[in-house]
Amino acid sequence: MICVDTNIICYRWIPSSHSPYVDKVLAKDPDWIAPLLWRSEFRNALAGAIRQNLITLAVANDIVDKAEWHFVNREFAVSSRAVLDLVANSVCSAYDCEFVALAEEQRIPLITMDRQILRDFPEIAISLEKFVRG
Repeated sequence: MICVDTNIICYRWIPSSHSPYVDKVLAKDPDWIAPLLWRSEFRNALAGAIRQNLITLAVANDIVDKAEWHFVNREFAVSSRAVLDLVANSVCSAYDCEFVALAEEQRIPLITMDRQILRDFPEIAISLEKFVRG
């Protein structure tokens, strides 16, 4: 089991140059979890793609259905205290710290491309490329 941040989720369901790497992550470990926050961040990414005319509303609805199905019973609330403790000891946003808090709580790696998370939490955060290579 691995924790993935919203960027990894986006690259899985919204085609990009990073999608082939994310497909390798999924093949290596398909048991992904995320904090409930992922839904709002993912919707925001889809909203941006719709507004930029990169995808239609129908495509966005199909994408969100597939992503949400993947995370049935795999999304979790996180402790506000745990998030704030992480915020106090890093420069990461509270949003980013939700993913770190979940990974720490579950004692699993967090797969991310976020440089600040990788810098501030090297004991739990693993880059997309490193995870695929390892």
